[in-house]
Amino acid sequence: MRHDLRVTVRAAMILLPVVVVAAAGLWAMPSSLTVRVTLITAVLLWSGYGLLGLQAYVMAPLRTAAGLLQGLREGNYSVRARGGEGRDGLGQLLGEVNALADWLQRQRLTEVEANALLITVMAELDAAVLAFDGRRALQLANPAAARLFGRPVASLLGQSAEALGCAALLEPLPARLVSLDFPSVSGRWEVRHSSFRQDGLSHDLVVLNEVSRALREEERQAWRRLIRVLSHELNNSLTPITSIANSLAQFVDRGPLDDSVRADVRKGLGVIEMRADSLNRFLRGYATLAKLPPPTMGAVDVEAVVRRVMALEAYPRLEIAGGPPCLIRADGDQIEQLLINLVRNGVDAARPIDGRVVVAWDLDEESEVVEIRVLDEGAGVQVGADVFVPFFTTKLGGTGIGLALCRQIADAHSGQVALENRKDRAGCLARVRLPTAAARPPPRN
Repeated sequence: MRHDLRVTVRAAMILLPVVVVAAAGLWAMPSSLTVRVTLITAVLLWSGYGLLGLQAYVMAPLRTAAGLLQGLREGNYSVRARGGEGRDGLGQLLGEVNALADWLQRQRLTEVEANALLITVMAELDAAVLAFDGRRALQLANPAAARLFGRPVASLLGQSAEALGCAALLEPLPARLVSLDFPSVSGRWEVRHSSFRQDGLSHDLVVLNEVSRALREEERQAWRRLIRVLSHELNNSLTPITSIANSLAQFVDRGPLDDSVRADVRKGLGVIEMRADSLNRFLRGYATLAKLPPPTMGAVDVEAVVRRVMALEAYPRLEIAGGPPCLIRADGDQIEQLLINLVRNGVDAARPIDGRVVVAWDLDEESEVVEIRVLDEGAGVQVGADVFVPFFTTKLGGTGIGLALCRQIADAHSGQVALENRKDRAGCLARVRLPTAAARPPPRN
């Protein structure tokens, strides 16, 4: 039964005894039959009119609330109900409906502004953004993506990933560099894939960053740096070699060689040999940086690696401060080489003043990172010096390869290595941060 009929029936049941009593009293009046029938009819009609009025009075605010809610459901948030300020139950109901309309209106305004901002940001992005639904149909594309296909955005929407040649991009793989050919452009791209849910359905989001131009520029800069360093080192060796070779040729052209001339010739040949050997070591250093193999990952005990490294250095003031038991996800041989370089640098810095070299480590369980520290009591790091640049060195006879190799190993392990001056005393602090064995494996590009 409808709600309005239930209200009417309940009101009629309440009113029925009163009507019956009134009709009985009127029927018992000492009046004519016509008068009594007229009065009883009037009572019945008035009662019916009252029931219909009560039904309308009860249902009117409910219909008003229903109309408001229908308008809100259809997106019309400008309508409001009158009487929402009352303190009775009806006033509270209409007040809550009005409050809901206000809140939804603010939410719509926020959503419109957010969508406008998103559209503006998407239009300004140089990266191409593509979103595909569960049926692998394109649902979102920005102008940068449209330029790849040489077509307007509207003509791309609804196209399948296969038709657009993007099916391989929907594979859930880590960020990677790939060569792609689009109708309007070809090149190297960084591809990032992620997923999101909309209306309860899974969608794929693909972001493409064109890196060919940046890679070419980086390649040119790298070649410039390489040629500059090679030219510097080769000139440093070839200039004295050429000069000494000319002097030796003049000695030989003068005639028979006496003992003093022979000594000068031997000295000159020794200088040539020394510079040639230096040049050979320089080129081997470059080969070491270029031929570092990819790390073979496994669980490595930090304390065991540190103790093996410490055993290689015959320095009496080398100490282990220790740390908690922990495992790192790394290539044991490469991490051992990294620590050998850092500890040896610390020993070389501390040995002239008989200073200490201490190795310690800590585990950050929240970020799943192990930090290994090498502290020495030497002269510290020269302010402004980029010690990780290949072949930069402040040590007499140093090659400038060790710290560059350390950084290359740390980068290959998704870790970090840094040098800084100690704050508690003179000396250097070397920090190495590496992921624990429990951490998620680093993505391979």
